[in-house]
This record gives sequence, structure tokens and C-alpha cells, in this order.
Amino acid sequence: MSKLHKNQIFPGFNLSLGYTLVYLSLIVLIPLSAVVFKASELGFLGFWDVVTAPRVVASYKLSFGLALLAGAINALFGLMLAWVLVRYTFPGKSLVDALVDLPFALPTAVTGIALTALYAKNGWIGQHLEAIGIKVAFTPLGILIALIFIGLPFVVRTVQPILEDLETELEEASASLGANRWQTFYIVILPILLPALLTGFALAFARAVGEYGSVIFIAGNIPLVSEITPLMIITKLEQYDYAGATAIAVVMLIISLLLLLVINGLQAWTAKRTGRSRA
Repeated sequence: MSKLHKNQIFPGFNLSLGYTLVYLSLIVLIPLSAVVFKASELGFLGFWDVVTAPRVVASYKLSFGLALLAGAINALFGLMLAWVLVRYTFPGKSLVDALVDLPFALPTAVTGIALTALYAKNGWIGQHLEAIGIKVAFTPLGILIALIFIGLPFVVRTVQPILEDLETELEEASASLGANRWQTFYIVILPILLPALLTGFALAFARAVGEYGSVIFIAGNIPLVSEITPLMIITKLEQYDYAGATAIAVVMLIISLLLLLVINGLQAWTAKRTGRSRA
């Protein structure tokens, strides 16, 4: 009996695979191909002029740089929050656990308006930060805060189940062998959590790169300062420059795919080192 046949759960593998490929093509591959074909109408020189314009290049640096930074911050603090929710019992724990999912439920426009109201120079938080010379609203810092807000649940909800399944006996055994708390975390716990942590980071990064609604209000949209790449696409569409909009979208697609491939490679490497399957 072949390995493929033994691993089947449902009958009709060929038919199921066919439906899967058709569905994937209709939902993902064909729309992405349409973007590439539309951008090709510009020709190479026209495409290059659009995607290398100073404002567009500045938006790439801002969008991808802040998305990576927000993902890294969420990976750190999302791990801490997941650890607290799993390992400790305290009053209001259920409420805190529910609030983690709030960014999923809120419309992005509501998030953007709320953050702008809080961090504007006359906002509840912004007025105090303004007094010490820190401006948040209408700056890249404001964009970073918005991206952290919308990306946090991805890390927490990815790491939390792994922590819940983690046997405390491993930590006890490590302590009995003379390891301190930091050594136990770094040598025993972190390698187990790392694949899930990288997955959460990748999801938070992917969400942050394409985020528009929650960012557009707090960004201020100052040319070469706080313009995100999705805004440049919207601007091109408002000007009926569909080919130009798709050209910028193609660059976003390529950079995002390359970064996600690197992250997936790290996931596979860490999973292999820890002996945990990604499948």
C-alpha cells in the first residue's frame, strides 16, 4: 500500500485535489495574475518609472519597515501576554482574554478614529506626550502604534495553544538539573514556542503590510513622511491610473512573498531543529 493511500482520510483523492486546485486558482492565482497582466500594459520603462517614483519608494520603506518592526514588537509582547493568560490566574482574566480579540472585531475605520482621538495633540494620551515633545498622531510613530494594535491578536492566539499544551514537567526537570529560570526559558521553552512565534509574526506582518483603514486616519498622509503604500495605490485608482496602481501592487506582492518565504524557511528550520512537524 502506497504512503499516499495510507495517509488519505477522505476517499477520492484525485477529485478532492482537483477541486482544491480549481478553488485556489479562482480565489488566489487568477486575481493575482490579473494584477500582473494589468501592470504589464505599462511596459518595462513605464513600470519602472511608476514603482521607483520618490513618493512610492518612501512608502515602501515606511510600510514594510514599520510592518516588520510592529511584527517584532508584537512577537515579544504577544508572547508575554500569552504567557500571563496561560500561566497565571487573576481577577478579570476572562475579560483580558476577550479583549485580545477586540482588534479582530472592530472595523478598521473605528480603530483609526479611536487611535487618532487618543493620540492627537489634544487627545487623552497625546496631550501628555506632546508636553514632553513626543508627537504621535500624523507621524510614523502613530502608524506603528496602529499596526501593533491590529497585529497583536495574531501572535497571542498562535502562541497560546502551544503554551497550554506545554508540560510543566519539562521546566521542573530543567530546574532539578540546576538550570535557572532564564536558562529554562531559553533552552527548554523557547525552542518549542519558536515555530508558533514565527507563525504569529508572519501573520501580524502580513496584516500590517496591507492595512489601510486603521492607519489612514492617524498617518496624516504627509508626502515622503507618513504615506503608506496602500494609500499610493488608492491615490492612483482615484486618478483612474489603474495600470499604475497595479504596478505598485505588484511590487508589494513580490516583496511580501519574498519576506514570507524567508519567514516560512525559518519556521521549517526551527521545526526541524526541535523535531516538531509543521504539517
